[in-house]
Amino acid sequence: MSLLPPSTLLDGLPWVPPNRKPALRRLGILTLEHLLCHFPRRYEDRRKFDHFPDVPSETPVCLYGLVNKTNYKRFGPRRIFEAILEDENAGVLSSPLTLRWYNMPWIQKMIQGGDRLVVFGKPRERSKRMVIEHPEFEVIEDDGLLSLHFDRITPVHSAGDGLPVDVLRELIHQSLEVTDLGAIPRLWPERMSQEAMLPDVWRAVHFPVDMTECEAARRQLVRDVFFGIQLILGFRRAAIKKNGGFERPGTGSIWRRVAEALPFELTDSQCAVMQEISTDMAMPSRMNRLLQGDVGSGKTLVALRAMIQAHESGWQAALMAPTQILADQHYLNFRRILDPLGIPVVLRTSSRREESLPSSDLFASNTTGPALIVGTHALLFEGAEFERLGLVVIDEQHKFGVLQRAQLIERADAPDVLVMTATPIPRTITQTLYGDLDISLLKDRPAGRGRIVTVVREVEKLPAIVDFLRGALVAGRQAYIVYPLIEESEKLDLKAATSEFEKWRALLAPATVGLLHGRIDAVAKDAMMRDFREGRLSVLVATTVIEVGVDVPNATIMIIEEAGRFGLSQMHQLRGRIGRGPEKSWCILLHNGATGPALEKLQVLENTLDGFAIAEADLRLRGPGDLLGTAQTGLPSLGLGDLLRDADIMAEARGIAWQVLGEDPKLENPIHRQMKDYVLTNAVSQHLSAG
Repeated sequence: MSLLPPSTLLDGLPWVPPNRKPALRRLGILTLEHLLCHFPRRYEDRRKFDHFPDVPSETPVCLYGLVNKTNYKRFGPRRIFEAILEDENAGVLSSPLTLRWYNMPWIQKMIQGGDRLVVFGKPRERSKRMVIEHPEFEVIEDDGLLSLHFDRITPVHSAGDGLPVDVLRELIHQSLEVTDLGAIPRLWPERMSQEAMLPDVWRAVHFPVDMTECEAARRQLVRDVFFGIQLILGFRRAAIKKNGGFERPGTGSIWRRVAEALPFELTDSQCAVMQEISTDMAMPSRMNRLLQGDVGSGKTLVALRAMIQAHESGWQAALMAPTQILADQHYLNFRRILDPLGIPVVLRTSSRREESLPSSDLFASNTTGPALIVGTHALLFEGAEFERLGLVVIDEQHKFGVLQRAQLIERADAPDVLVMTATPIPRTITQTLYGDLDISLLKDRPAGRGRIVTVVREVEKLPAIVDFLRGALVAGRQAYIVYPLIEESEKLDLKAATSEFEKWRALLAPATVGLLHGRIDAVAKDAMMRDFREGRLSVLVATTVIEVGVDVPNATIMIIEEAGRFGLSQMHQLRGRIGRGPEKSWCILLHNGATGPALEKLQVLENTLDGFAIAEADLRLRGPGDLLGTAQTGLPSLGLGDLLRDADIMAEARGIAWQVLGEDPKLENPIHRQMKDYVLTNAVSQHLSAG
């Protein structure tokens, strides 16, 4: 039998059941190669199984047993299906285990008495019984493929509705038999490899003999993926540098006047980064730089320095922010600094088209020349107003897709690009996400900022917290109270901003309390934020809409309710809304009996203000997930790669990719061209199939 090319569509293969094809399409699996690249998410050693547990555990167990009986019952709106699993080999020495599913009535059609199951999940104690709730399971049938599912290191792939795990395993096994595996390029240059290359890497990763072989196969495939990513990032970086550009050196005269008027000293870090950016902009090649700075490190002033340099050079500068609140904040800050100098600032958002026209004689006499433009996504649709766009600043860049950024960046006037983030990013991720950018880092916190104290408290402490808050309000301070939801949800038993707002109004009277969330219209948001900034509101009950861009130095208290439901980095961003003035600030993380990783997450925030330490902890606790946002970057997914565990591979891949590009900058060598084409085609195809 002749082997099939990896690009062969599954639709035309007789051994792919027609009733499974819709489920395969939903998973983005359209070809033989897609099947092969649908890697196991874990493995079970089915040569031996765990003992049936008699105590609860946070560690999942893998069990094999016989279904003694099943039970389906209702408790009000809840529907519960139970299966009692027994260990045939242990006899009376082992107590049966209850498997339980809530509101999943279709499970009862899949499991019947007498079935043999492999089960994976965490045992819990419920009413003196050992229970696994919503376990992963697989019905083991006595058929000719039993050896594929049993008595081996068994792969467990992500399946889906209409595609059982065992069926997907069989399809992948069949694809290994019929695919020309040699036609899938090995990207990692073999002459540079430090590790032995497995001859049958695809079979080893899906159906390994043992876990040693499995790990060797995984690392080999990760090397290919990471090298492909770094090759494309390096190629992009070189292309941007060579794709035109203009010298924009400025004169420095306007900035000197701004710096002299500032009521504080710039940090050493700000001065160093400003010099890096200024040097970049003065070069004839395009600047393409990432500015990383922790919450409150002074990124906005660095961006303003760059925008002024563009203006001094006779070019326009645009800053794009992800929210109207943040755009308004930048606009007002820039106006406050630049109005006395006659530098025109323009605001462009979806709800406002207001040009800065202050009445000062100095400004009125100097309205010629390009403006500094601040806006939201609306800037993408106001392109006709850019006549000489010399600098694009993108704030909180992770909130934008790569195509949105490209609409501003890919212009004939070849603007310099500065992207900023207040989300600290571990080094391995920076090399992956932003390998095509130069990187600047703001390390210092501006002087004159008050200390932030973070405490973790259970909801039972709320009365004492309310007393503390009242005292601070009487002393003239302001506060944020943050919730994860706008409105109460039937599916989630969580407090919500709108329902809790009235409670806080009553508790804190006569203090004034406002409500801010994403569904409030732009005009009302503007008014609410203006009242809070100017002190007419003492407390703001809000959702994460205040995560970025809110700068009220007098706000010294933040209470985050249901804190365990927020992400670690997200809470760090929220906490950055306080401590912006000279007074000591307090961030109170309220939880309702959080345990395990949820409590550990809160304790990380309690113990450190270092955003990079928090980012590392977040990555460790939550895992990297799809950090690339592959549909947003035009890069292939990480596949089996893990940015923490495989940091050494990423660093090596980066070095080898740069070496290859140094030898062949345009990737004209047929082997290198094949590498580039394969990576780009693979990235595009996975995005199309996912859509």
